[in-house]
Amino acid sequence: MSLYLILEIIVITIPLIFSFDKNLRFYRNWKSVLLSLILVSAIYIPVDSYFTMHGIWGFNPHYNSGIVILYLPLEEWLFFLVIPYASIFLHYTFIYYFPKVMLNNNVSRMLSVFFIILLVIICLLNYPKTYTLINSILLTGVLVFSFFDKSGIINRFYITFLIILVPFLILSAILTGSFTKEEVYWYNNTLNLGIRIFSIPVEDVGFAFGLLLLNLLLINKFQKLFKR
Repeated sequence: MSLYLILEIIVITIPLIFSFDKNLRFYRNWKSVLLSLILVSAIYIPVDSYFTMHGIWGFNPHYNSGIVILYLPLEEWLFFLVIPYASIFLHYTFIYYFPKVMLNNNVSRMLSVFFIILLVIICLLNYPKTYTLINSILLTGVLVFSFFDKSGIINRFYITFLIILVPFLILSAILTGSFTKEEVYWYNNTLNLGIRIFSIPVEDVGFAFGLLLLNLLLINKFQKLFKR
């Protein structure tokens, strides 16, 4: 079994078990969550495939199963189910136990506007750096989309993401070679900013934020739809 797959199994096991907790009963959201994961994957997987096809990043065959679909190992396909599910579960768990912890609308909007402006500047100054450019465009799109959402999800997510970021950085550090002889996946550093958190490109933080926020926004919409 590959290291990448072992890590994914470890990550998903506890959230799956506690999805049946008598208080949380997160399993009741499975229909909305699964539909969202599929739709968001349909956006992000082609981008991942493009990155791999053009050498913007790549995967070490020593650390994956060798089953490759559209230039991506099986484990990378599973990534878009496992990591978002575990992160979304953590988000909902935090909300359940701390329902009043959130930013107000004005602070949340100010943060979003700040990040959008920052991302536009980064794009303009670094447009030849494909990894930076595409990740910045994706995150900008998700932040703009969040402006049309009236549920206040982003007000909570700005806080819960800081919690989610801890296990995300640990997992990403392992995958990018902080604790192994070789990287599970590597990056072409001429096509990103070259700024690292441990061994993780800073763009990956924005990638995770956009990926998870888009899932949460869609899950909320699907929950309302299914209730009708």
